Amino acid sequence: MTDKRERHILITGFGGQGIVMAGDILGKAATLYDHKHATMTQNYGPESRGGACSSQVIISSEEILFPCVEEPEILICMSQEAYMKNVKSLRPEGTLIWDTDLVHTRKADMHHKTFHIPATRFAEQLGTKMMANIVMLGFLSAVEHLVHAETLKKAVLDSVPVATKENNIHAFNTGREYGTSIIKGLVKPEPGKHQD
Repeated sequence: MTDKRERHILITGFGGQGIVMAGDILGKAATLYDHKHATMTQNYGPESRGGACSSQVIISSEEILFPCVEEPEILICMSQEAYMKNVKSLRPEGTLIWDTDLVHTRKADMHHKTFHIPATRFAEQLGTKMMANIVMLGFLSAVEHLVHAETLKKAVLDSVPVATKENNIHAFNTGREYGTSIIKGLVKPEPGKHQD
């Protein structure tokens, strides 16, 4: 049976992290390879690099009539500012995902389904923190089923320069393997950092 729900995803962080690119890749995977409908809208702060940035993605098996994400089902935070600004918009039954090293969450927000990963640290270990967005997409593919992992991987390959394809797939696989290990209970995630 086809899932007819619209899946509302908000990816947030700051300019230079590849937030918009991550949204593009997710939308591309849904439309080109999973044959679903998808919309992606983006929002930048006044500065293109270092300022607030977000990517709103909606995925559905049916036509999407309104392209904006007002109450995300999945919120991905890759900066403290993004977390503080957007966490209250997350649906009560929603999933909160964040970069462990960049976001200190509030215990009051832990009633959501939560996952966290040191995405930027993993990316730095792979050679450049610029791949943290791809690590996060790999992680997302393990903890939430939005599109098939292989289609998301194809969309990554379609979206990055030829010279970086191998490294980006390594980044994707690193995030996915970490997420899969958490889901299976094979590793215990390091404790998240809380403000209170």
